[in-house]
Amino acid sequence: MVCIKLIFLLMVVPLSQGRRSRKPPVSENPIEKIKIQDNFNLKRFSGKWFLIGVASECNFLKTNNYKVQATSMVITQPKEEKKVSVSTFRKLDGICWEIRQEYQKSKSDGRFLLKGRGYRNYVDVVVGETDYNSYAILYYGKQRTISLKLYGRQEDIGNDIIFKFEKYAVDQNIQEDFVYYFPKYGFCESADEFHILNEVKN
Repeated sequence: MVCIKLIFLLMVVPLSQGRRSRKPPVSENPIEKIKIQDNFNLKRFSGKWFLIGVASECNFLKTNNYKVQATSMVITQPKEEKKVSVSTFRKLDGICWEIRQEYQKSKSDGRFLLKGRGYRNYVDVVVGETDYNSYAILYYGKQRTISLKLYGRQEDIGNDIIFKFEKYAVDQNIQEDFVYYFPKYGFCESADEFHILNEVKN
């Protein structure tokens, strides 16, 4: 009987150890499933955009959505082919600030990478849909969580685009309660030299 038990253990232990050593398959990053705007044209996409709305389940927006400020961004074609210059303008305590960032271009036109400080601190940015003249829907992926932003060339935008944006948010399991719309007035045109936050790495 003892021998039978010993043989059984010798047969089972290697098998169980082998199972433990196998790592579960890594699931695909949700941002990889987002369809990029067909034939994306950076030149046409460049220029000024007004932030219309954000769809996100981030805790900050859940508790501070009533504090959102009119926000705009300006996209500039890069001197370097691999980078895109992005300036975001918004007010903080009534003062206009400019936040300067660089989006790194990827192998796919319409997809970018925004690197932050620290290890693996980055955001994937995908231009999901735009007509270049009136609206753009962007997807932001960080740590396998997706948020959406709706931008317009003007401060206001048609209801058909609003409905489309909300549908895309629901497609990402973001409910309408977590879609926030930004003010249509009080935009900053510029910021003085003392109120520029430069996040561009030299």
